[in-house]
Amino acid sequence: MRIEQNYSLKSHNTFHLPVKTRWFMEYENEEELSRILRDEYFQENISLHIGEGSNLLFINDFDGIIIHSNIKGMTVMESFPESVLLRVGAAEHWDSVVAYAVSEGWGGIENLSHIPGEAGAAAVQNIGAYGVEMKDVVETVEAYNQLTFGKRIFTKEECRYDYRHSYFKETDHDPYIITHINLRLQKTPQFKLDYGNLTEALRGCEITLQAVRNAVTEVRRNKLPEPEDLGNAGSFFMNPVIPQVQFYDLKNKYVNIPSYPASAGYVKVPAGWLIEQCGFKGKREGNVGIYEKQALIIVNHGGATGDEIALFAENIRRMVNDKFGIMLVPEVRYIQ
Repeated sequence: MRIEQNYSLKSHNTFHLPVKTRWFMEYENEEELSRILRDEYFQENISLHIGEGSNLLFINDFDGIIIHSNIKGMTVMESFPESVLLRVGAAEHWDSVVAYAVSEGWGGIENLSHIPGEAGAAAVQNIGAYGVEMKDVVETVEAYNQLTFGKRIFTKEECRYDYRHSYFKETDHDPYIITHINLRLQKTPQFKLDYGNLTEALRGCEITLQAVRNAVTEVRRNKLPEPEDLGNAGSFFMNPVIPQVQFYDLKNKYVNIPSYPASAGYVKVPAGWLIEQCGFKGKREGNVGIYEKQALIIVNHGGATGDEIALFAENIRRMVNDKFGIMLVPEVRYIQ
């Protein structure tokens, strides 16, 4: 177990904000996690469990305890002629999991290549890209209750997955910390390739798991900044889902407004398009701005504070709401 005081979180958030936490605790296994949760000092302080910080915006220093998992490893728990069940430690870098699955010839997550973050956080967030979401492959999730200290294995249904949402993001019940995720992967891949830029990237290629992974990686690198080069947390806002009636009203005014199917009676509208129509794409205010190639990405050009980023994001929300009557919801979690 690792314990640090007045610890810098700059390497633990992809906005590269130079914030600190009063205490930082990193555990190597479930036994150490259990000891932390039962510790009286830990229980008396506010705490936050983080992964790589690829979906966090720290507004200030954290006056409490940050805990982080170092539980790694990938183990085949079951192997059948058509599928495998892969148990993954929550601290595994997500893209390493994808690379391993592709190298073994197991399909299901190749479309989720090159997404930053750790495996546990991927299950919390229900990450998705190019027609695939984590919920499509998660079979069970292993987690510890932070208040009762008991371990629970969640089925996919109990995870309550929805668009960028899961049970683990809800606040009306005891909080849980994920230690492992169990993924059902296919030995005979069923490819999902019907997204325009992915289809174009694969044109003329033999369709294999590695080819799809390479294409997804190329597309993402071409349109998204690498956090190592330009601080960002990926898509800052969720794509809004609005009633069809509201969408048709907007369509009459903005004939080129794009959309995607959602649940019955609703339509998903790309947040990036809405932001771009408000003139934010490539815009910069001081140390904060919108990435020139993708309007969904707020970037730290260097030296920005969490407050500056939050204020910039709020200006975007206000202008989109004024123009389209749609209030964007941040995908990034604000930490006060």
